[in-house]
Amino acid sequence: MSITFNGIIEFVAVAETQGFSAAARKLNVNVSHISRKVAALEKALGVSLLARSTRNVRLTDAGQSYFSRCQELVYGLQEANETVFDKQVELSGTLKVSAAGEFAEQHIAPLLMEFAQLHPKLAIEMDFNSQMVNFIDDAFDFSIRYGPMKDSSLIARKLTNRSLVAAASQEYLSKHGTPEHPSELAKHHCLMTNNTTWFFSHEDKRLEVKLDARWRSNSGRSVVSACERGLGIAYMPRSSYGDALKNGNLQPILAPYWNRDIATWIVYANRNFLPAKARLAINFLLEHFANWQE
Repeated sequence: MSITFNGIIEFVAVAETQGFSAAARKLNVNVSHISRKVAALEKALGVSLLARSTRNVRLTDAGQSYFSRCQELVYGLQEANETVFDKQVELSGTLKVSAAGEFAEQHIAPLLMEFAQLHPKLAIEMDFNSQMVNFIDDAFDFSIRYGPMKDSSLIARKLTNRSLVAAASQEYLSKHGTPEHPSELAKHHCLMTNNTTWFFSHEDKRLEVKLDARWRSNSGRSVVSACERGLGIAYMPRSSYGDALKNGNLQPILAPYWNRDIATWIVYANRNFLPAKARLAINFLLEHFANWQE
């Protein structure tokens, strides 16, 4: 069978908008153009992709399978075209980014400063807030988030994997002893950020420990400070400790049980409508972290 790309963009638009009229508005063409292109594509493939009725349009089984492949092709083509265009455009306006924690301050912010230097007419606004944001109401272009993504309506691209590390001061360990298994943490003072449940991993098995906090704060730095003062045990990403592990102020514990593959994500609402300033900034970050090791 000969390969045809004629009608694919129109078909994907119909599938995404669930209607010929909506697809025509999206592509800024008339409805008859959409109808002709999709019909020609179906004829070329020899299969019905859409089930049409007077009220709605839905994908057939073959159409659903074809759409899942074609959507990525269309996005890839758009990005390829935009890459050429982006090299000729001068970025301006404001790029608004939500991020939080030591990792964002140490790594994300400096990179976005470098990105700003490459685009002198672009302003960058960073909000260091650990709460999930409303991309529409709060006008954020993208956010940096850590851990499992719960909102399937968002686009999430993995930036890097990071490791959780349990640590305490030598003063605390001398006074209270060193736990040898996560289950023993219930007998210890624990210092927490947002979660009262800590997840560990051992021999491909997940270990879940629900704990009470002696110190709880959404500031990673304050948790590290409390840990250095001997208030208890912390369990956070390695980068959140700053220099406390390197200079010996804190001692790593429970190393065989650390969760070592927690992803950090770039999250945004819908890449169909991602402006060039956001797309280029995202690609800039992804390229930097391609071979990054924590």
